[in-house]
Amino acid sequence: MLTKFETKSNRVKGLSFHPKRPWILASLHSGVIQLWDYRMGTLIDRFDEHDGPVRGVHFHKSQPLFVTGGDDYKIKVWNYKLRRCLFTLLGHLDYIRTVQFHQEYPWIVSASDDQTIRIWNWQSRTCISVLTGHNHYVMCASFHIKEDLVVSASLDQTVRVWDISGLRKKTVSPADEVLRLPQMNSDLFGGGDAVVKYVLEGHDRGVNWAAFHPTLPLIVSGADDRQVKLWRMNDTKAWEVDTLRGHVNNVSCVMFHARQDIIVSNSEDKSIRVWDMSKRTGVQTFRREHDRFWILSAHPEVNLLAAGHDSGMIVFKLERERPAYCTHAGVLYYVKDRYLRTYDYAQQRDNPLISIRRPGATGANQGARSMTYNPAENAVLINTDAEGGSYELFMIPKDAGNNRAEPQVTVDADSKRGTGSCAVFVARNRFAVLDKSSHQLVIKNLRNEVTKKCTPPCASTDAIFYAGTGSLLCRSDDKVVLFDVQQRHAVAELSTPYVKYVVWSPDMNQVALLSKHAIIVANKRLQHACTVHETIRVKSGAWDDSGVFVYTTLNHIKYCLPNGDSGIIRTLDVPVYITKVFGNSVFCLDRDGKNRTIEIDTTEYMFKLALLHRKYDQVLQFIRGSALCGQSIIAYLQQKGFPEVALHFVRDERTRFNLAVECGNIDVALTSASEIDEKEIWYRLGVEALRQGNHQIVEFAYQKTKNFERLSFLYLITGNIEKLGKMMKIAEMRQDVMGRFHNALYLGDVRERCKILQETKQFGLAYATAVAHDLKDRVEELEELLGDRVPDVSAMVADAKLMMPPQPILREDNWPLLTVTKGFFEGGAPLATEDPEQVAGSGAFGMSAEEMVGAEDMEGGWGDEDALELPGDGAGAGMQYPADPAEGGEDEEEDGGWEMEDLELPPDAEMSAGLPAESSFFVAPSQGVPVSVRWSQKCGIAGQQAAAGSFDAAMRLLNRQLGIASFEVMKPYFLDLAAASGALLPGLPGMTAMATPMGSGWSAEDAPAPPASPALLYSMAILEDNLKKAYKLTTEGKFTEALKLFAGLLHMIPLVVVDTRKEVDDVKELQNIAREYSNALRIELRRKEEKEDVIRGAELAAYFTHCNLQPIHLSLSLRSAMSIFFKLKNFDTAATFCRRLLELNPPPKVALQARQVLTACEKTPGEAVRVTYDARNPFVVCAKTLTPIYRGTKDVQCPCCAAHFVESAKGEICTTCSMGKIGADASGLTCSPSQLRDR
Repeated sequence: MLTKFETKSNRVKGLSFHPKRPWILASLHSGVIQLWDYRMGTLIDRFDEHDGPVRGVHFHKSQPLFVTGGDDYKIKVWNYKLRRCLFTLLGHLDYIRTVQFHQEYPWIVSASDDQTIRIWNWQSRTCISVLTGHNHYVMCASFHIKEDLVVSASLDQTVRVWDISGLRKKTVSPADEVLRLPQMNSDLFGGGDAVVKYVLEGHDRGVNWAAFHPTLPLIVSGADDRQVKLWRMNDTKAWEVDTLRGHVNNVSCVMFHARQDIIVSNSEDKSIRVWDMSKRTGVQTFRREHDRFWILSAHPEVNLLAAGHDSGMIVFKLERERPAYCTHAGVLYYVKDRYLRTYDYAQQRDNPLISIRRPGATGANQGARSMTYNPAENAVLINTDAEGGSYELFMIPKDAGNNRAEPQVTVDADSKRGTGSCAVFVARNRFAVLDKSSHQLVIKNLRNEVTKKCTPPCASTDAIFYAGTGSLLCRSDDKVVLFDVQQRHAVAELSTPYVKYVVWSPDMNQVALLSKHAIIVANKRLQHACTVHETIRVKSGAWDDSGVFVYTTLNHIKYCLPNGDSGIIRTLDVPVYITKVFGNSVFCLDRDGKNRTIEIDTTEYMFKLALLHRKYDQVLQFIRGSALCGQSIIAYLQQKGFPEVALHFVRDERTRFNLAVECGNIDVALTSASEIDEKEIWYRLGVEALRQGNHQIVEFAYQKTKNFERLSFLYLITGNIEKLGKMMKIAEMRQDVMGRFHNALYLGDVRERCKILQETKQFGLAYATAVAHDLKDRVEELEELLGDRVPDVSAMVADAKLMMPPQPILREDNWPLLTVTKGFFEGGAPLATEDPEQVAGSGAFGMSAEEMVGAEDMEGGWGDEDALELPGDGAGAGMQYPADPAEGGEDEEEDGGWEMEDLELPPDAEMSAGLPAESSFFVAPSQGVPVSVRWSQKCGIAGQQAAAGSFDAAMRLLNRQLGIASFEVMKPYFLDLAAASGALLPGLPGMTAMATPMGSGWSAEDAPAPPASPALLYSMAILEDNLKKAYKLTTEGKFTEALKLFAGLLHMIPLVVVDTRKEVDDVKELQNIAREYSNALRIELRRKEEKEDVIRGAELAAYFTHCNLQPIHLSLSLRSAMSIFFKLKNFDTAATFCRRLLELNPPPKVALQARQVLTACEKTPGEAVRVTYDARNPFVVCAKTLTPIYRGTKDVQCPCCAAHFVESAKGEICTTCSMGKIGADASGLTCSPSQLRDR
């Protein structure tokens, strides 16, 4: 049995597979119906409307419906898309045992303890027939898949077959029924539409189940007489064929297998049995320890079965469906139907080679499991699970398979057999076999003679795989070892999940290790390259010619690039096993052993591969000639640092703008901003243009956003005095007093400043300004206005200086821009848009403002939102300030005042002289690679990645190594590490400090160079110092503070980096200490919280003494437990604590007290109170429930801190370290570069 999925729940009484989706319905004795995805292992939905147990459940073949029947006498029809019950059918008077939809008609058949079978029309929601005749409970009823028959089983010891052809005729042509005489009440006495065809008698007790064969005229039944009976029927009669005996309790359910000539039954004897129909004998038995089986269900299309038992259900296969195959030089060798066959990829011709004379037993999972081919000797090794693991060696005759005119003629070949697992060739005339009984690798020649024996590198080695001439890959539970057979030593080792298959690249330089839910890619020396995790089972894989690994899951063909990037190529209807990938063709075998060719689109992964290898000419071809598009490609290019490439795939202007800003392409950003025309977009464009020094585009962006203050300051620093004067006039039109005053300051216009102050009634300030700048006419005018309130400004005027704006050094059209090279992807490749007028800009960074304004059909640069009249007369009166680009133009008067055309920028000729006229794009100069980025690329330890600021990489490493799933508690440690790896050097006054990376292991004698690795905040010395503090607090009884320190140690340890293997061992020992003390202190604190519960407090005190503590702390815990149990009068247990305390050689005073207590306990032995504690049975304490887990009880561990938990806590976050996911797979702590070198 190959278990695919298992649940834990109340007793399962009904099961039904969905015909298309990977779903199964389970109806429980508790009244709940569960909908599970058995492929993902997740509960999709639950339905709870029945009162009492639900015994029957069935999916409709094509509609989104299922039907249930329960002990509340109700039949309910549900819609799983709407997630509710549609209606209820009432009519039965007792428990409903089974319900089933008809394959073709809108019927439901139900069996009930009211001794009737009812057929319902679920569309009209009425009962259309009642089948009466049984005189006891009807345990099941089901339609024949093709014929108009119903079979039922009852506790009256009979199986009945009912003919419902009359009901079908009535339903198909109901007009004929109108001419008939009215019948009696069919609901009470049963109608004439369904009649009994056969009554099968033979069981000695009540029959629990009966089922039709899907194609043959056979019926199988199971009963309380512990027998399974096989019946045959024809048009006139039915008779018993044989009886299958073997069950030792009531047979609950029995059915025919849809694909094989076998019968499957289950029973209350806690077993599932498989019977050979032809031999009428049992071939397999599967047992559970404590659970009785109640129900069986078979998938209508896939080779899957399900069985419900007392504590849940299992979904399983009877045998493996994966064909055995191997590939060599364009030819596939595989096993099918007792033949070794070949398939030529080039000619696509299938040909049988030799017959394999010994078939595997039916349903016993003993067919060919794997095979290897030796081209030098034309030999094949085929491995099977028969006899606990065996192999056969076939020497293929040279003329085998050459008779292509009659391919059905095959040659019987003599085979050499042997016992052992995983036979593989290791040389031209040698092969290796793993002998698990003696735990040895046996090397044999082609005559099947032993030539050498050696011990595997690991004691837990359970499989071997080919790894090149003279080498093997040896698999154990958590790693794979590269083993040199000749030298008899391990060459390399790689921590992996449990590996099921190994796929080498054609050049043997790369290997893919396939586990159940992961793919690990490594080189030929087992140096780890990348890991891809999958939620669906990984089934097979093959390398294509470009070095990309193409693999299949249950429902997808996917790819994995050398850097670990993966993606979906296409979906699959049924699982397949890839044998070869060539170009756009995937050659594969399906589960029936048929060769299939699937065409795939490799554009996506070839494009990513070209980017990865920096083959930009190929990337350019993909851009021009392919239809790559979509958010996934754009996100990938952004993630990998190629926003300029992503620009070519984007048509959405907002996305184009973001990409253009990211890669510094200011021209594309300008075009997109013009299309979007939003204030926030123009602001971002201005920021980016200012960063590049293109102040003309900055000016245009400020104009679009009407950011007058920034625009004035821009004119100041660029020395554009003329436009500053216009800005002051615009501020006056807008009645912006502060804007006018600032512009007057920028211009050094003292008279305008005085005028503004005077207009705003600031006469004192206006007077001081006029006096300071010797404006006599203004002074006299203000003195008249002030009268006797003229301020005394003599002291201020003595030191007065004229405030004039600084003069700009350069007055160019644009600031000097760096000369940059044209980007590879920006030369001749057109953008995503087809319209050449939409291509950004006119060709250079120094684009003129007139061109920008012209592109917007704009002659005035502000807008029409503010219609302001200028004070004064003549042309100035009535002038409007246009804010919309369409405002202002040819129709305006020539002397219309401060019109917006005055803000037009200088002509293009002054700016772009010497630049190419055609449209082209440039990328901004890239900054140097920060040291932190180099650290993250070179360092492979989590602590170094965190110090480099690469938190994502650090978290991925910690998740893979220690199974850490919750990083909240580690956030402050990550931030401290990142802060400690750099320093700020103060510069000149007014300048920002300079950031400097801090390297580890620096000395004054080192040559000047960037540090190779970051300085680390946490070291062994700090950990040891914290440990001493925690010990001291524990001794003082400050448990809460001590617990915080021990928890901090657990959080710091994953981020520590040490040098030697001895220090690695010290770190692991320190982790064990911190874990033990954390659990011990939590136990003691819980005991103090639960003072009122004396018994629980005593139990916790006892558990406290079983933590691995220092002698002084252990003696204190023993003294506490001794006192508690002595007061409880549990003298036997108190005596054990006394003896353990005396073994620690405590101080004389403590020893005297222990001996006195021991003497008192021995005089009056006994236990006054029963507690959950057994000192004689070794145990560990569950860190969640704080209860003992005794030896032999299954438990799970936290991969991070190794704390133990009860099995029900699997998948939760560890309560000891608050980081690890309990029960998760992890490779182990890596905290030293020496560990990476060893791998």
